[in-house]
Amino acid sequence: MFDKKKKTDGENEELNEAVQEEAAEEAGENTPEAAPAPDDGALDAEAAPAEDPLKAAQAQAEEYLNLAQRVQADFENYRRRTKATRAEAYEDGAREFIKQLLPVVDNLERAIAQESADESLMTGVKLVYKQLMEALEKRGVQAIDRQGEKFDPNLENAVLQGTAEEGEPGTVCAVLQKGYQMGDFVLRHAMVKVVAE
Repeated sequence: MFDKKKKTDGENEELNEAVQEEAAEEAGENTPEAAPAPDDGALDAEAAPAEDPLKAAQAQAEEYLNLAQRVQADFENYRRRTKATRAEAYEDGAREFIKQLLPVVDNLERAIAQESADESLMTGVKLVYKQLMEALEKRGVQAIDRQGEKFDPNLENAVLQGTAEEGEPGTVCAVLQKGYQMGDFVLRHAMVKVVAE
């Protein structure tokens, strides 16, 4: 039974060789050499593809890991940017709200400067003013009151010109309306009178 199978395999090989020879003659090529008998090297070549899927899987796993790390880094950057944007928007909103309160502060100062027969009313106004100013100071708001100092256009608007008798040339001789700043940000420039240079 095995002999028949060997013969059949041998006949198949001869047939394959004959077909290849005919194809080579038609194509005008030389007759190909017979394939060498399989040896241990051929077995190693067959075993090599078994390692390639493992290497491919490792490469793919590494690629996925790199991708996951990049996505995580992008998300961290997004979170940081969002947090910074949110903090900046909060500060912008606080500054805008405080700007709206500055005329109230001015009016309370004017009320305190006026003489009044009602002492309890004046005490109440002073307490409200004191509480409002403490709240603004907690938020970092400071008055810009630079009378007698050199004029600074970043902090003040010169609306009047003073005479040489009122002070040194180029200095602020009177503050007509106080300015306010919150940290380095000027909420409102001070309106001042400046001695001419």
